[in-house]
Amino acid sequence: MRRVIPLVLLLLLLSPSLVIAQTLTSTDRAALEAQLVQVQAQQAQAQQALVVAQSKSSSLQNTINVFAAKVKAEQLDIQAKNLKIQTLGANIVTTQGQINTLASQIDQNKKYISDLFSKIRQSDDTSLIEVFLSNTSLSQFYDDEISLQTLQQDISILSAQLSMEEASSTTQKNVLVTAQNAAVDARYAIQQEQVTMQSNAAQEKKLLAISKSTESAYTTLISTNKKEIAAINAKLFALAGGSNSIQFGTAYQYALSAQQTTGLDPAFLLAILTQESNLGSNQGNCYLVDKSTGAGASIKTGKVFTKTMQPTRDVPPFLNITSALGVDPLHTVVSCPQSVGWGGAMGPAQFIPSTWMLFANRVSSALGTSGMANPWNPQAGFMASALYLSDLGASGGGYTAEYNAACRYYSGSPCSTSSLIASYGKSVMSLTSTIQTTEIDKLQAIQ
Repeated sequence: MRRVIPLVLLLLLLSPSLVIAQTLTSTDRAALEAQLVQVQAQQAQAQQALVVAQSKSSSLQNTINVFAAKVKAEQLDIQAKNLKIQTLGANIVTTQGQINTLASQIDQNKKYISDLFSKIRQSDDTSLIEVFLSNTSLSQFYDDEISLQTLQQDISILSAQLSMEEASSTTQKNVLVTAQNAAVDARYAIQQEQVTMQSNAAQEKKLLAISKSTESAYTTLISTNKKEIAAINAKLFALAGGSNSIQFGTAYQYALSAQQTTGLDPAFLLAILTQESNLGSNQGNCYLVDKSTGAGASIKTGKVFTKTMQPTRDVPPFLNITSALGVDPLHTVVSCPQSVGWGGAMGPAQFIPSTWMLFANRVSSALGTSGMANPWNPQAGFMASALYLSDLGASGGGYTAEYNAACRYYSGSPCSTSSLIASYGKSVMSLTSTIQTTEIDKLQAIQ
C-alpha cells in the first residue's frame, strides 16, 4: 500500500520567534497564565453569544449579529493561542537548557567511567610473579587489590547514575518534542483562523453596507449565496482508482459522516483523497491479467506491467473481494505500479487488497452494512481512509499529527524518511488548507 520537514525547521518556518524565546520569570509566567484564563473565559462567553445569535431567525440584523459573534470568537481564540505559544516558547527554552545540562553530565560521567576502566586494565596487566620480581611488597599488592575493588564499586555507582541521567534526558527530549509540536500546531491553527476571520469580517461588512441600503439588497444577497452554495456543492470531486467523480457536496457529507465515527477533520480527509486522485491520474489504471504472477495491463494503452499486483500477498484477497462483490477480477480496475513497488491499489482510498481486508469489517460496521465492504464505493472508501488515518494518530487534529499521518498513509514511513514522502505530506497539508478556506469555510459562512 502506498500508503518529517524536520521539526526544528518547521518550527523556524512557522514561528521564528519561538526559537529565540526568553525564559519567563515566575512572575511573568503567573501573569501570562492569568491572562490566558481571562481570555478563555471571554472565549466561552463569545461562543455562547454565537450560539444565541445562530438560534434566531435569519433576518438581516440577526445575520449581521452572527458574523460579528463569529469574528469576536475567532479574535479571542487567536489571542488565546498566541498566549499559549508564549508559554510554550518559554518551556522550550527551559527544557532545552535541561537537556544540555544532562548531556554535559552524561559526557562527564562517561569520561569518568572510561578513566576507571583504564586503571582497572592497567591493574589487570600486573601478574603476581611480576609483583615478586619487582620492589613492590606483597602487602602493597593486596592494598592495590582493595583499591581495584573500590574502582569497580565506583564504576557501578557511576553506571547507575549514568542510566538515570540518560533516562531523564530521554524524558526531557520527549517533553521538548511535545512542546515543539504544540507550538507548530497552534501557529498553523492561527494562520488558518485568520483567513476564516477575514472572510467573516468581509461578510459582516457587506451586510452592514446592505443594512444601510434596502431590505431588497439583502434578499438579493441571500439569492446569490444560495447559488454559490449550489455551485460549490455541485462541483465535481475527483476520485482515484477508476471510481466515478462525485459532487463535492456528497463528498463533504461522506467526510462529515466519517468525522462522527473517527473525529477526523473533513478537510484533511478530502485532501488525502484529492491527493490520491492526483496520483491515480498520473499512474493510470490497470486490469489484472495473470492471477499467478500478478501481471496486468493498462486499460488505456494495453501496456503490460509485470508488477501490477503482488501475487502472494494481494492476489488471493483480491480474488476474495471481487468474488464476494460478484465482479470479474480480470476486468476490475486497480492501480498500475509506480516507478518502485507494486500496484494493485483499489478505489478512492487506494488500499491494496491485503490492507483492505484488515479494514473491511470495520468499514461495514461503521456504515451499518453487511457483507464485504466495496473498496470502489466512494462512501466505503472515505470511511476506510478515515479509520486508517485515525489509527495513524490524525483524529486529534493539529498540523504535526496530520502531516505525519499523511506520510504514513502514503508510505508506511515517517515524513523524514525521504523527500518524496515529505513532499506528499506537505502537498496534503496545502490541500487541506485550500479546501477548508475556499470551500468548507465558504459554505459555512454563507449558509
